[in-house]
Amino acid sequence: MDLIFNPFSLSLIFSGLVVACLSMIIVFKLEDETKWVAITMILGAIWGFFYGLELASKTIESILFFIKLQYVGISFLAASWLYFTFKYTDTKLSENRSRVFFTFLIPVITFVLVLSLEQHPYFYKSYEIVSNGMITGIKTQVGPWYYVHLVYSYSAFILGNFIIWKRFRFSGQLFKTQTRLIFIAGLFPIVFNAFYQTGIFRPFELLDLTPYAFLLTYSILGIAIIRYHLFSIKPIAKNIIFEAITSGVLVLDWKNKIVDFNSAIFSFFNDEKIIKIGTNADEVFDQNPEILNLLKGLDKQTIEIPFKTGEANRIAEIEVIPLIENDTIQNGTILLFEDITARVKTKELLVTQKTELEQLNNLKDKYFSIISHDLKGPIFGVKELIHLTQTGLISNEEFIELLPEISKNMENVSQLLENLLAWTSSQLRGEQVILETFDILKVISHQQQLLSRIANEKNITIQIDVPDSEFKITGDKNMVDLILRNLINNAIKFSKPSSKVILSAVKEAAFTKICIEDFGTGISEENLQKINDGISFTTKGVNHESGTGLGLVLVREYIKKNDGKLHVESVEGKGSRFCVYLPSGV
Repeated sequence: MDLIFNPFSLSLIFSGLVVACLSMIIVFKLEDETKWVAITMILGAIWGFFYGLELASKTIESILFFIKLQYVGISFLAASWLYFTFKYTDTKLSENRSRVFFTFLIPVITFVLVLSLEQHPYFYKSYEIVSNGMITGIKTQVGPWYYVHLVYSYSAFILGNFIIWKRFRFSGQLFKTQTRLIFIAGLFPIVFNAFYQTGIFRPFELLDLTPYAFLLTYSILGIAIIRYHLFSIKPIAKNIIFEAITSGVLVLDWKNKIVDFNSAIFSFFNDEKIIKIGTNADEVFDQNPEILNLLKGLDKQTIEIPFKTGEANRIAEIEVIPLIENDTIQNGTILLFEDITARVKTKELLVTQKTELEQLNNLKDKYFSIISHDLKGPIFGVKELIHLTQTGLISNEEFIELLPEISKNMENVSQLLENLLAWTSSQLRGEQVILETFDILKVISHQQQLLSRIANEKNITIQIDVPDSEFKITGDKNMVDLILRNLINNAIKFSKPSSKVILSAVKEAAFTKICIEDFGTGISEENLQKINDGISFTTKGVNHESGTGLGLVLVREYIKKNDGKLHVESVEGKGSRFCVYLPSGV
């Protein structure tokens, strides 16, 4: 086989060897998806290398031999490129075996027809050797399958580039360079081939510049892959990671312009249109100067800010991560947005529960003290009085004189016991709320009768100010009884002698408002705040009546269990007004 080398053949042979070496390095160095670009480069190198040997050939036999070897690359080049774009963009076509089969079907048929081109006219109808002095080549009259292969190749390259454009048209700045290189690698050689096929630009009537275009493009692409790690972070991997992150991610360049983001970021903004490539942070965070201030620093920082999406008020934790090079040069910033509304509410709930547990623990200690003192004292006193009477140390007349005081003490003991039992029941096993609909006026009248004796001792009038109509409420009747009994008893305790306590009820929307108003000592601002905060405290009554503070604790708890609310108004020295709101019944 006689070969006479010329500058065209030598340049193609050398370039083909260089691209082949670069391709082999890439095949062993990079991951599976990117290996397909290296396989495409190898096929281009095969085309260029053997086209160089064809240009050095002088006989029809050797030219046909090298053409068949060229078509190892030419036949499969477009299919390999198309399959690379499938893998690179994570297109599901790469996982469909039947579609992969049809992708490579035409190239396989083309290669088989080229191997046997002397036996049929489907690829070349005729061919002859020609020479223009500088190079020797083959002049052909192409057959029908040649056009099938040509149309397929153009379509495959154009479709591959379209897939890449569609997939990454909104990609960030970080991947624009490699996307452009991929476009060039896919389109630049096709342009030169189109010039050759149409005869617009065909040097020496024989020279096809397409292999030169492929080898030049693939040389640049290979060097970029190896030297600059072009595909070390692929857009598909980056996209999967971005979309897997539940936190919103916003990437800014050194000018604080958006260069990338994930879909989760949209949940932190009412206007999604503001989040787009090229928008400056000043526009995005014009209502959040604290974020803009963080962007000026070089340190990693975290802040919490409230934000609103739709009608919901939420809280976001924003972590600012500067991208620093050489400890001084800031190349950009990453902002991580995390919705911590649930976390903050849980934290607040835990703090509230901790406070409530501390209060309950203090209350428990206090009530044990009450049991050992306030209960033991009066009961032991009655026991001792009975003993003294039985032994004759106190006469029957003296015993009868002491009975009113004993009765008052036992009244206090009775109410204390009732409250203690109710509180213990609610704390130890949880109290069942038995809802029923009943007339609140009857309950108010009943409590008036029960507490009238205590009121009469201070010459206090319990006045009912309720219209002559039924006031139905829905709640637990026993709990409502205890609520009113404690509030009326407190009103009597802190009322001045010869005054009055007014019990009233009116309907307000879906609630019935029941008010107990007295004209006594009133409540100080400090104690009024304790009542609103649910803190237990005790004060002496007008006649130095003792108390435990347990009554108001139960009142608040029972009102809450009955889906009601408590409102307290008081002016120190003038009196107090406790209003209970309970759901109205039908």
